[in-house]
Amino acid sequence: MGANGPVKTITDSDFESFVKSHGTVVVDCWAPWCGPCKRLEPIIDALATEYGGKVTFAKLNTDENPATAMKFGVMSIPTLLVFKNGQRVDQVVGLMPKEQLKARFDRHA
Repeated sequence: MGANGPVKTITDSDFESFVKSHGTVVVDCWAPWCGPCKRLEPIIDALATEYGGKVTFAKLNTDENPATAMKFGVMSIPTLLVFKNGQRVDQVVGLMPKEQLKARFDRHA
């Protein structure tokens, strides 16, 4: 999972500034060993492209960045944290079909 393309890779150190510097942000909390996370990746990449500049997408490796995961109570992955103007407004736990995720994100876009 790289930083190339429409989804940016973030860390504990730049998480706060990243979510505050964009209007609506979806953060994909994942780990390399997580099967459902790997299945979610192409869905997130497609949504990031579809939403263009309306919603900003980022990935946070919870193995390498445990402070942010703990701060937001991420107990299982994949977890998608949705922020609007720096405030968490939604959280999606587990693998979900693209259309269901779109419906959730459209409420905040």
